[in-house]
Amino acid sequence: MTIAKKIYLSSAAMALALTASAAMADDIRFWTTEEQPERLAKQQEMAAAFTAQSGHTVEVIPVTESDLGTRATAAYAAGDLPDVIYHTLQYALPWAEAGILDTDAATDVIEDLGEGTFAPGALNMAAVDGGYASVPVDGWTQMVVYRKDLFDAAGLAAPTSYDAVRAALGKLHNPPEMFGFVAATKVDENFMSQVLEHVFLANGVSPVGGEGFAALDEAKTTEVLEFYKAIAEASPPGDLYWQQSRELYFAGKAAMIIWSPFILDELAGLRDSAPPTINDDPTSPELASKTGIVTNFAGPSNPDGAAWGDIRYFGITSDAETDAAMEFVKFSMDEGYTQTLSIAPEGKFPVRRGNGSDPAAFTKAWSELPVGVDRKAPLGSLYAQEMIDEIVGGLDVAQRWGVKEGQLALASKMINSQIINRVVREYIDGQIDAAAAVAKMNDELSKVE
Repeated sequence: MTIAKKIYLSSAAMALALTASAAMADDIRFWTTEEQPERLAKQQEMAAAFTAQSGHTVEVIPVTESDLGTRATAAYAAGDLPDVIYHTLQYALPWAEAGILDTDAATDVIEDLGEGTFAPGALNMAAVDGGYASVPVDGWTQMVVYRKDLFDAAGLAAPTSYDAVRAALGKLHNPPEMFGFVAATKVDENFMSQVLEHVFLANGVSPVGGEGFAALDEAKTTEVLEFYKAIAEASPPGDLYWQQSRELYFAGKAAMIIWSPFILDELAGLRDSAPPTINDDPTSPELASKTGIVTNFAGPSNPDGAAWGDIRYFGITSDAETDAAMEFVKFSMDEGYTQTLSIAPEGKFPVRRGNGSDPAAFTKAWSELPVGVDRKAPLGSLYAQEMIDEIVGGLDVAQRWGVKEGQLALASKMINSQIINRVVREYIDGQIDAAAAVAKMNDELSKVE
């Protein structure tokens, strides 16, 4: 072999090695707000599995959720965004509009995985012209939690509507042994804001439209106010929020409450810091076995109802190594999806139900993931299949104020102002009538910018 030929072969081998090295060096930077050590470890395991399959390494970077907005804006200005960001609903549309997100890449991922495999509500919240801002990952819906055993014994329908709740109050409210409801009434608690938004959505009432503030409809809002006063009057006196609602329900002294799904493991006696006290055994799953849940809730002016949903997304950024970032998101939503959901299954409902070979593959896998803190058990062993279906099904119709109108930021400011909480409390305390309450909310909400 000639010296020239040896040099040529050596150069070719070096080029091949450099190409392979470059492929391995095609690092993906992934920002995640799931920064607790256990959750971070699970994400790193999933990233390692992706690296083993693809050759692309992934740097998992924890970011405090409250800092995410400012960090992303600064990184965009510096041209130094990560490749993928796990983010809350509030950023999807504003970041798409600002150019932070590559909406074409997100849309391609969703289409490649199959739009029909995703919960429609989760997709709709991130919809932009021609596609989607980000890829929905997981979410949860607020629930009406109720004593199914008492409802069944009294011949009551599940509390899926204002009217059904009122009917149950009439038969089950018997204080102090049993309160019909534990309504949120503590004005300065975000819990009241969240519950009220759910109740307003149920009747099709929103304070925002496409141009910003939209006056609350007096007739529909009066229906909301009258319903909320009814559940408040069937509640104990005082300033009530999540703590009292959970304590009273766990003690067997409340027929209905509104809560997040993070109550599901506690109901089953899996968390020592919040044990059911309905009997003498704080580890008993008895209360879980007597509980039903409703996610889609309807008022008289909105018979289709609504579910209040909190959805999280994978955003592929405009600075990303696009092909590698798309591969990572696809893996996280397919082969690695069960691992993604396992970070906190009780609060991470699968927004992607299955795949081409099994339309319920991920729902089944999720129901078998262990939940709990001090003890572990899969949700599927604690709750009936119909309840699992209801839990996941809420994401089909999940909504939030301002999302479809492109006014989520304004709606969030209105909620955080606690104007609605304060005026609703004045109404249920009898300080003003319904017409005055609607007028006062409209006057004050119109000034929020």
